[in-house]
Formats: sequence, structure tokens, C-alpha cells
Amino acid sequence: MSIDLETAAKVAKLARIAVRQEALPALANEFNTILGFIEQLNEVDVSGVEPMTSVTPMRLKRREDVVSDGNQQAAVLSNAPDAREGFFAVPKVVE
Repeated sequence: MSIDLETAAKVAKLARIAVRQEALPALANEFNTILGFIEQLNEVDVSGVEPMTSVTPMRLKRREDVVSDGNQQAAVLSNAPDAREGFFAVPKVVE
């Protein structure tokens, strides 16, 4: 597959990249180089290779999703410049 100047301009427009007319041949050449690498990857024999999601065979630790208030209200409110009756106090915005 080969990318021509018109296709390179269309891809640049879709990617919202401003490319000057004189830079289009270089961009098309870069696209063709990338496609060449992809064609090389298609030649690799991967039969018998299992798909993987990670290079290390680890399972993520899981915990039960439990909703709680955290029991840290005093610690959180200690960071507030002004707290009243267990809430953050903020200045009035609407008059």
C-alpha cells in the first residue's frame, strides 16, 4: 500500500494538523515508512503464541467494593480554613 499526497493531506486534516503544501511529500514518505514496518510485522509467524495483556503473568489484587464514609471527617475538616458543624464553610457567592 502506498500513500499519495492527497491521502497524506486528508490524514493531516482529519488529525487537525496544519501541514504546508511543500511538507506533504515528506509526510507521505513517513506514512509509507510506517506502513512498511506494519507489513514486516504481518510476515512474522505467530502461530501457537497466546495473546497476552501483560509481559508478566500476574493477577491484580482485588478487594470488595464497599461504600463507607471513611471515618475521617475530623482529619478532612482539619485542612479547611473554616469548618462549621461538620461541614466546610465557604463564603456566600450569590447575593
